[in-house]
Amino acid sequence: MIRAFLLATVLTAASPALAQQAMTPGAATQPAQPSTAMSAQPSTATPAQSTPAQSTPAASVASIVDSEFPAYDANGDGQLDQSEFSRWMLALKNQEMKATGQQLPADQVTAWANGAFTTADADKSLMVSKPELITYLSAGA
Repeated sequence: MIRAFLLATVLTAASPALAQQAMTPGAATQPAQPSTAMSAQPSTATPAQSTPAQSTPAASVASIVDSEFPAYDANGDGQLDQSEFSRWMLALKNQEMKATGQQLPADQVTAWANGAFTTADADKSLMVSKPELITYLSAGA
C-alpha cells in the first residue's frame, strides 16, 4: 500500500511538470516541429536510453530517493540503519494514513516498519542502501 501511495505521489508530482513541458509558449501556434524532426531521424539508442529519466515509475522513485535520502541518513554514511529507515517509512505511512483517512495503532505501524526494513534489506547487512531502497519502493510500482 505504501508503494502504491508513493507511486501515486510521484505521478501526481510529475504531472504538472509534464503539463508545463507540453504547454510551452507558442506551442499552440507552432505545430510540433521539434518532435517531427526528431522522429524523422533514425534512432540508434536503445529503448532504455531514449526514455526520459522521469518517464518510468522506477526512475521517479529513484529521483525521490536521491533527493530525500540525505535528510534521513542522519550519520551521513550513505546507508540507512533500522532507525533511520523506520523514520522515513513512518513519515510515508503517516502521509498515507492522512490521505486515506485510515488509522492504525502505533504498535501495528511499528511492526509494519520493522517488516519493511527486513524486506528492503535484501543483502541482510542490517543497513539499507539507496539501490535496495529504490528496489523495495519500486517493487509495488
